[in-house]
Amino acid sequence: MSEQPVIRNIPKEQFQESMDLSAFAFQYVLTEEDRYHREALMRTEELWGAYVDGRLAAKLTIHGFETWMHGKKFALGGIAGVATWPEYRRGGLVTKLLAHALMTMKEQGQTLSFLYPFQFPFYRKFGWEMCAEQKIYDIPAALLPHWPAGTGKIVRTGGQRELLEPVYTAYAERYNGMLVREEGWWEHRVFRNKPGMAAVYYDSSGRAAGYVMYQVKERVLKVHELVYLDHQARTALWRFLADHDSMIDRLTLSAPAEDDLAFLLDHPRIKQELSPTFMARIVDVPAFLAKFPFASGVESTLLLRVEDTHAAWNNGVWRLSVDESGTAVVREADSASSGCLPFASCSIQTLAVLMLGYRRPALLHEIGRLQGTAEAVETLERLIPPRPVYLADYF
Repeated sequence: MSEQPVIRNIPKEQFQESMDLSAFAFQYVLTEEDRYHREALMRTEELWGAYVDGRLAAKLTIHGFETWMHGKKFALGGIAGVATWPEYRRGGLVTKLLAHALMTMKEQGQTLSFLYPFQFPFYRKFGWEMCAEQKIYDIPAALLPHWPAGTGKIVRTGGQRELLEPVYTAYAERYNGMLVREEGWWEHRVFRNKPGMAAVYYDSSGRAAGYVMYQVKERVLKVHELVYLDHQARTALWRFLADHDSMIDRLTLSAPAEDDLAFLLDHPRIKQELSPTFMARIVDVPAFLAKFPFASGVESTLLLRVEDTHAAWNNGVWRLSVDESGTAVVREADSASSGCLPFASCSIQTLAVLMLGYRRPALLHEIGRLQGTAEAVETLERLIPPRPVYLADYF
């Protein structure tokens, strides 16, 4: 009979075995160069394995990221590489790993977690929920916009982090969910996984206000990243891309779900597809709410009941008091003094959707995902600022 599984960190000498398990489970081949770049980002303290009889049977990674939320940095646990060798599957190892991951993230102050799911219903059971979409364009070269040239200039740069990073950061702050990219992430993930050319747009004052990373292959121009800080930068970069029309048949691009390119085109009948991307989970409800930058000028107090079957510390009724500056104080509700306050209730999954801004409180209430008084729903509408959700990185 096998021993009870043991959850522990994966040591450096087993990094290659961990990569082998990922390659097997997700059905890809790793070159030596691939392994070098992956190992450069691997940290024993972020890698967790389930060991059965001393053998690595299943594993996952908790990437220690930061993400932007309403212009504020939040510690983020990025769950990735969840995999089990076939002889150990359906034995509850992933359930044990995810439970351990939730506790670990809480202890590390990572109040929020993202993951890219292989199957949405599976991770929904553990408290994660779909929280973002992307718009995928496929545009014939003949329909690319040849907008008038502006007063700025575009300079091809190659992959130079020091040129791209300030523009990326200013752009990323405008969304909920974008990663705060560290130097190693740029080198080993961004430039490694997004090969080809890079070009920076400089406005008439010499300020870098946009960039594009792209690759042309087999007459398809694949845009890896299109980042701009104003409309002038946007039109200049699109003109630059359109000037590749003699060497391509089509252009493909993934953009935020709210992107309005079609509205700007003379011929807007282009192929657009909305596709779900990442799932999110609030790991530590009181700590997350206490840090969240609520709207200023809306002094309010309400009760919020949260149901979380996999993180017991989140269960219960929380008294949320927000002052004029948008700063919150969160504590467990005292039934003796809270009876007349506005009251709302939701699952941990719905709370992530609500707080990231993927769906508004009024809609969640209408479809039955957010229960409570009309006053509580109206208060949440005022307290949670609208901001689009997007994540340009994959992990």
